Amino acid sequence: MASSAAQINIHGGTGLAACSSSKRNLNGKVSFMPRSAFFGTRNSTFTTPTSAFLRMSIRNGCPVRVVNEKVVGIDLGTTNSAVAVMEGGKPMIVTNAEGQRTTPSVVAYTKSGDLLVGQAAKRQAVVNPENTFSSVKRFIGRTMNEVDEESKQVSYRVVKDENGNIKLECPAIGKQFAAEEISAQVFKVLRKLVDDASRLLNQKVTKAVITVPAYFNDSQMTAIKDAGRIAGLDVLRIINEPTAASLAYAFERKSNETILVFDLGGGTFDVSVVEVGEGVFQVLSTSGDKHLGGDDFDKRLTEAAEKAKIELSSVTQTNISLPFITATADGLKHIETILTRAKCKTPVENSLRDAELKFKDIDEVILVGGSTRIPIVQEVVRKQTWKEPNVTVNPDEVVALGAAVQAGVLAGDVSDIVLLDVTPLSIGLETFEGVMNKFIPRNSTLPTSKSKVYTTSYDGQTSLEFYVLQGEREFARDNKCLGSFLLDGIPPAPRGVPKINVKFDIDANGILSITATERASGNKQEITITGATTVPKDVVEKMVKEAERFAKDDKEKREAVDTKNKADSVVYKTEKQLKIFGEKIPGEVKEKIEAKLQELKVKIGSGSIQEIKDSIAAVNQEVMQIGLSMYKYKYNRLI
Repeated sequence: MASSAAQINIHGGTGLAACSSSKRNLNGKVSFMPRSAFFGTRNSTFTTPTSAFLRMSIRNGCPVRVVNEKVVGIDLGTTNSAVAVMEGGKPMIVTNAEGQRTTPSVVAYTKSGDLLVGQAAKRQAVVNPENTFSSVKRFIGRTMNEVDEESKQVSYRVVKDENGNIKLECPAIGKQFAAEEISAQVFKVLRKLVDDASRLLNQKVTKAVITVPAYFNDSQMTAIKDAGRIAGLDVLRIINEPTAASLAYAFERKSNETILVFDLGGGTFDVSVVEVGEGVFQVLSTSGDKHLGGDDFDKRLTEAAEKAKIELSSVTQTNISLPFITATADGLKHIETILTRAKCKTPVENSLRDAELKFKDIDEVILVGGSTRIPIVQEVVRKQTWKEPNVTVNPDEVVALGAAVQAGVLAGDVSDIVLLDVTPLSIGLETFEGVMNKFIPRNSTLPTSKSKVYTTSYDGQTSLEFYVLQGEREFARDNKCLGSFLLDGIPPAPRGVPKINVKFDIDANGILSITATERASGNKQEITITGATTVPKDVVEKMVKEAERFAKDDKEKREAVDTKNKADSVVYKTEKQLKIFGEKIPGEVKEKIEAKLQELKVKIGSGSIQEIKDSIAAVNQEVMQIGLSMYKYKYNRLI
């Protein structure tokens, strides 16, 4: 977009109020957890593919990171974790030191200060509740005001510091774990899984693909990555749990079908719709409930939880009253909640709606997560979808197996599959008058790259401040600000003369990089931004719905801003021409132009959109006389 018509003015020195807390940083990164994903072969060019459907049979120089050592797939679950690896062309679960295929995601400190991990920690939880940490993944990367509900469902104390950050209290060692140390709790589980994998594979494992719930944001994913690094792992990729489950299920299947993945684990609930056909695997939609999982209604004695589950087989709701679940220094703790069938049905309906499908379009229903073994859950799925759930996959292991498949791709063990994600929301920049100029449209297939040419908005401007936005609305104030960056060192020049190339790159991991280059001086700055967040499914839905609801109003306001900006540009350029040509323009022509310019200035301040457009046309009509006057001037001089 090198033409002047494609240039976009950025107002220097002003910014979006919502971004005032953003910190400028040249070494950070913005990452996006995509809402849906595509499976297939990546094009060799680093641009958005012309088609979202990519066939596995074509493979031409894909920019896949291949490593010459084993890469494991890790399902770091809320309740249980598992590790898997590709062996003999197939994903397989790595058993732990106790011979078990899954490891409880539990860490504990005994009263003597000893550290216990996994099954050993889980076994003593009843007699040592305050020092036993389970479901820690629910608190990773979050603040206290975000986890009010979750903090009431655990046996240990969850407190906050003066900044509102989460701390886990451990009386046995007299310590409160700060937010940064929460990931260390998960690391202890990861370390055990990595050691088990290294033992079985007879080689040290250092690289992994780790799965996370679909709703995880950037801070939560960063905490998971940190946990992996603490465990001595190079985390090559993080993928959504439903995506991993879909990949494991569809890995060796060749049939054309549409499947619904119903993932109800210990702490999360996700539903995904996946289309499989001719070697192409496309995740159409994902929905879920981050406050629903087996932990939420199975926190006391097994018989109490089973009683509630049995009652749900014959009624639509039941009260779950679990008194005296444990005791702390503050007294007895209880659970009082209500479980309804609607909590399971809503995400299913949302996912189908987003995929623009009906229940009759679903060929298979896949159950994922240990909680799907509950009879009432299977019955709800059966009645809602009119399909008999497919039980060919192990619900406790399928996510880890899918992560292993992706790990195999990165290790070079799998040669015919590439996982491609898409952006959940549009990415762009704030331009003059607070308008959002979209760079990367929503649902763009990754990796992708886009460039545009920007210019200055006033004479002598030597710097441009850019605000990076995410959302679907027309104005910056209605979208989320991801951060800001400054390009300075622009040579002073009249407005509109400097040309700044701005390039957005989002790689396969969802990392956004921005490069800004001033053409005349060659001044170049490669910039990434910290403090960004990925987008939970419910936030995506909210922003898209708001964009649809306000579409007409936003369009009218955007048209008004664009028209006034165009009028302002016409005034600036016309006055500049009058100054340049001076006495070469006949007096009567100059007077007419100045009169029309004055009318346009008045319309900009108080006229309607149509009046401004008419006034712009009138000015342009008179400006045409400048050209005729110049021809006559030169002709007369030749004579």
